[in-house]
Amino acid sequence: MIIDCHGHYTTFPPAVGAWREAQKSAFIQGLEFDAASPIDISDDELRESIEGAQLALQRERGIDLTIFSPRASWMEHHVGDQAVSLAWTRQQNDLIRRICDLFPTSFAPVAQLPQSPGADLTATVAELRRCVEELGFIGCNVNPDPSGGHFDGPPLWDPYWSPLWETMQELDVPGMIHVSGADNDYFHTTGSYYLSADTTAFMQALSSGFMRDYPGLRLIIPHGGGAVPYHWGRFAGMAQDKGWDLEGLMQQVYFDTCVYHQPGIDLLVDVIAPENILFGTEMIGAVRGKDARTDRYWDDTGYYIEHTDLPQAEKDLIYSGNALRVFPRLAALLEDRSRAS
Repeated sequence: MIIDCHGHYTTFPPAVGAWREAQKSAFIQGLEFDAASPIDISDDELRESIEGAQLALQRERGIDLTIFSPRASWMEHHVGDQAVSLAWTRQQNDLIRRICDLFPTSFAPVAQLPQSPGADLTATVAELRRCVEELGFIGCNVNPDPSGGHFDGPPLWDPYWSPLWETMQELDVPGMIHVSGADNDYFHTTGSYYLSADTTAFMQALSSGFMRDYPGLRLIIPHGGGAVPYHWGRFAGMAQDKGWDLEGLMQQVYFDTCVYHQPGIDLLVDVIAPENILFGTEMIGAVRGKDARTDRYWDDTGYYIEHTDLPQAEKDLIYSGNALRVFPRLAALLEDRSRAS
């Protein structure tokens, strides 16, 4: 079985963008906006948006199931206030639930969280509970920098984050560390901001050791872990010099395979233990075209995994075994589906 741990709904119908633009415009102008009104999209429109895009590529590449969440760059936690973020987040999560209901054997839902600079995490925790306990979601995306690239909020080790870490541990759901669109011209959203935030989040966890206080907490660092595997000697050497528990951290942190060339994947699987790697593609996402040299999609990461020197048992861990362990609610979901069929 092949499970893609990193999928976003990026091919949504135009009505989604129109609703969001109307919401943002109303906030800027100080006008009332019916944020509780569902986005008007039929099931047929949702099917059309998936079948010819995400689902077609999954089938072409032999991917059995994608762990699916809202489009990351559109979380836009820096836009509006907490009420705006909550309304948008609920709309997005409800759409993901509908997609998973329409294609129950192809997608499993992961939640966007309502976050807003300066706001506490009360609404964040409440939405996570709604998604997991009422809607059957199996994980969440956590934005470590809701400012949109200004990095002026509490770091991940700060007590500010404790309510979320405690709730994730209680619900037994992992979080993928994932920033949204950059609101800082220093950064290109997918080219530098994502990778910078991935690396920064790992360093915050390593240097602080905060995850020891939450032994059931599991975090996925996407995009191959940012700079971490490439500069592993730097992180390992600093940990040795300063007494940081790198080995302990790697019992709770995982990287995905959203690395879009063979040398990068080769490095990832050579440096990072196979038990800490989850298969991911992030299609249809940051890189949508084909490599002119090979005529293969850059984000066809399964091809790169197949062309590593890993034994099949370790490939199987990456393809599905680790995802079933890191997302225990996914294993239960698949068992329920198996019994139903």
